[in-house]
Amino acid sequence: MPIPSSHKQKINGYYFITDSGLSITGNASDVEKAVSCGVGVVQYRNKQATTRQMIDEARVLRALCQNVLFLVNDRVDIALASGADGVHLGQDDMPYAMARKLLGDGAVIGVTVHTVEEALQAQKHKADYIGVSPIYLTSTKIDAGLASGPELIRSIKTNVTLPVIAIGGITHANAREVIDAGADGLCAISAVVCSDDVEKAINRFQKLFPPPINKK
Repeated sequence: MPIPSSHKQKINGYYFITDSGLSITGNASDVEKAVSCGVGVVQYRNKQATTRQMIDEARVLRALCQNVLFLVNDRVDIALASGADGVHLGQDDMPYAMARKLLGDGAVIGVTVHTVEEALQAQKHKADYIGVSPIYLTSTKIDAGLASGPELIRSIKTNVTLPVIAIGGITHANAREVIDAGADGLCAISAVVCSDDVEKAINRFQKLFPPPINKK
């Protein structure tokens, strides 16, 4: 089943990912602010918590994401237990076909890719969108690999039709070149959750995109 058009419209602009290790005010506060800024997607990522803790926190965050896609990083079990809209999978996570079978045709499944070949494979498997990572050197994911630069986005956009989210080392200073390369959306974890004003930081990114993403 193709991803609903209403979901497609949300996979653009600023894409929010939680990081409890870096956050100044905590995941719940950050998500509330992200939703108030009009982000289309919130991805819950927590590598330190126990499964029980993740389920409890994911349910809290899910309740905050009204009219916003709520995805869980890696963990299909957490997505199912929390009523998430889907998952985001890395290349070494559960195979896409297995995740789709467990979550159903209506779930949103994104896949991280590092090459054009991986992007083509994701499209062949009918992923709903791809995250291209890392664009620049990043400190929020120690196993992210070598930075590709925005040129990889151009190459991928030439070869696939899926929405492309740029991730890794993105700041307010380099976000424009990522968008100019063709990214439909971007994530900048440190630049947002480490900010004293999360809403202001997100809105600065949102304003780089054309309307209707840029609402403020």
